[in-house]
Amino acid sequence: MAARVPADALGRRVLCGAEYATVRYVGGVPPTAGIWLGVEWDDPQRGKHDGTYEGKQYFKCRHPRGGSFIRPNKANFGVDFLTAVKNRYGLNDEQDVERGTEDTLVFGKKTVEFVGMDSVAEQQRQVQLNQLVDVSVRECAVSHAGQKEEISRTCANIRHINLSKNLISSWDTVTAIASQFQNLETLNISENKMKFPSTSTYISSVLPRLRILALNQTEITWREVLLCAPGWPALEELYLTSNNITVLERPDNVLQTLKLLDLSDNQLLDGNQLHLIAHLPRLEQLILRNTGLSSIHFPDAGFGCKSKMFPSLKRLAINNNKISQWSSINELDKLPSLQSLQCHNNPLMDTEKNPDTLRQLIIAKISQLEVLNKSEILPAERKGAELDYRKIFGNDWLAAGGSWDPDKNKPSEEFLAAHPRYPSLCLKYGAPEEGELKAQQPLTLKNQLLTLTIKCPEKPEQKPVEKKLPDSMTIQRVKGLLYRLLKIPGSELKLSYKSSKLEGKEVELDNDLKPLQFYSIENGDCVLVRW
Repeated sequence: MAARVPADALGRRVLCGAEYATVRYVGGVPPTAGIWLGVEWDDPQRGKHDGTYEGKQYFKCRHPRGGSFIRPNKANFGVDFLTAVKNRYGLNDEQDVERGTEDTLVFGKKTVEFVGMDSVAEQQRQVQLNQLVDVSVRECAVSHAGQKEEISRTCANIRHINLSKNLISSWDTVTAIASQFQNLETLNISENKMKFPSTSTYISSVLPRLRILALNQTEITWREVLLCAPGWPALEELYLTSNNITVLERPDNVLQTLKLLDLSDNQLLDGNQLHLIAHLPRLEQLILRNTGLSSIHFPDAGFGCKSKMFPSLKRLAINNNKISQWSSINELDKLPSLQSLQCHNNPLMDTEKNPDTLRQLIIAKISQLEVLNKSEILPAERKGAELDYRKIFGNDWLAAGGSWDPDKNKPSEEFLAAHPRYPSLCLKYGAPEEGELKAQQPLTLKNQLLTLTIKCPEKPEQKPVEKKLPDSMTIQRVKGLLYRLLKIPGSELKLSYKSSKLEGKEVELDNDLKPLQFYSIENGDCVLVRW
């Protein structure tokens, strides 16, 4: 018996075994008999041709070998939402209730007296479905909503739904399901290739309490996002990764409640696209991993000023991009609320061999940053980074017209463009003194070695030892060295140091992951060891 082909089969999503495809043709393929489905596979390696058979093109594919013809009985057109829920949670007719003797019912191990078997079973299912709050029907072949309003009558208390990787073919199907839950807060429909509304006359169904929406890998465009967005009046988090979004448009009267936006793995045309979403008033987190960004610029603000763009943005992720110039990092200081930045895997990160130096430069350039690449910036680290920055570029400041005399202090525009925070650092700590700006010796290995005296104040019988250590050596490695030198367990050591410049003050070396240079230890200083 031939399988029945749905009247709306064209454009529908289907499963054939474990492979996903979209129906592009329904009909005959002479000289063979019967009905065929022409499908375009999600995985083009599964196909055989581009929709052409014996010189006639029946349908088109994106990939020259992405298509096949299959018989309808090989295609799974999916199930309705409620059937998928019942199957997933064991609430369908076969799994929920077993027949006992002629006058009893068995629920698990409990036997109940017969009181109209069908009605009791149905009541039991209704109670269990109504208790569901968080539902996942990922990869359950959901393709349609089912009978009108049946979902709302059966499981109205659901608040969180994972509908990812199913057979949903259109946004209308999504709204037909989701609009039946008045308290729906989270909806994940990622990995469903579907059609979205494309005209401004589209009237979106409203999901009044939806806060989190994931539309990753759905082939949606930004324009289609904006057409659907009137239906999300309370949306706070929107995930749009891997959708081939290249251009953005300014959201007018939509997405105004959005706090998080993830556009990762979309190759944006250029950095100017960000200006079009820069006035979302509540946006706190923007994720732009692997978006092809090569530069960032906020043209509405000058050197040392704050931009009106992204007024609430606290967390920004720009890892895995093409940013190669420090000017983009300078621009980030214009964001008035920025607290956290992720920026690894950009060409800029290769400009400094020492990752600690790179981190210090970024910290010094962005004044209000509190977390960099998921690592907290402590006040002492910020102070050290800013003081070092002020010293390192002090000679450049003088050469560009900077001066200790306020009346003559007029650094060039070029210097200010490269170091927009330098004037504010001078105000914060004072201009660098002449002694700080003496020409530094070339950084050879010899010059990076510190000659330190190591003492054990609580063990007077232990003679002081003089050692040469590289300033890049971490405290943890210093402890390991002392363990071997002094024959004591490294984990129990407590280190500090004294310097003649600190007038007898003792500074604790309390972070095992930091190098000696982090604590500004110099030649001739004394390291104190206690255990």
